[in-house]
Amino acid sequence: MSFYEERILPHVINKACSLGQVMKLRSQLVPRATGRVLEVGMGSGINLEFYNPDQIDMVYGLEPSEGMRRKALPNINRSPVHVEWLGLPGEQIPLQDNSVDTVLLTFTLCTIPDWHAALLQMKRVLKPGGELLFLEHGESPHENTRKWQHRINPGWKKLAGGCNLNRHIADLIRHVGFELEELENLYMPNAPKIAGYIYKGVARKPETERNP
Repeated sequence: MSFYEERILPHVINKACSLGQVMKLRSQLVPRATGRVLEVGMGSGINLEFYNPDQIDMVYGLEPSEGMRRKALPNINRSPVHVEWLGLPGEQIPLQDNSVDTVLLTFTLCTIPDWHAALLQMKRVLKPGGELLFLEHGESPHENTRKWQHRINPGWKKLAGGCNLNRHIADLIRHVGFELEELENLYMPNAPKIAGYIYKGVARKPETERNP
């Protein structure tokens, strides 16, 4: 990784992803995690304060950035939740099939280069009936905002560490065979509409596996 990606970008991302309204949304979703949890794109460990330690066995933190893992140390040291780092990208999850109860995705799916491979990996390691909890920004349903998302996405990706503004998160999750159980969409207050259209919800891995 470049100096910018390893030393500067982690601070920028951490700041943007820990604003008040973002934290409020995290606090509504993360406590629903149970059992053995895989958090994909754990970053600086922002979500750790919201886990309910009474219903968590442990958290696998998938985070390829060494800069982010260094930044997470204070949050890990304060947390009662046991964290085990997995230093690989989302397309290469080093866990066994059907081995976790919950997968957590918060502002991560926008950035993973091969979202399809990554979501298939998440479904592979999730137990049948297990839950995928997601909080992501993505494509707006409103034509003018969506037009600008597509227009500026190439330049935005270069500055924002590969982040895409224009992925329809719910469709991506459905595409690989997850059953979408809950979905809430909203514009995040005080955020630019191009980057603030939110997908928050719960999807489930079917009890009987289907090929996407």
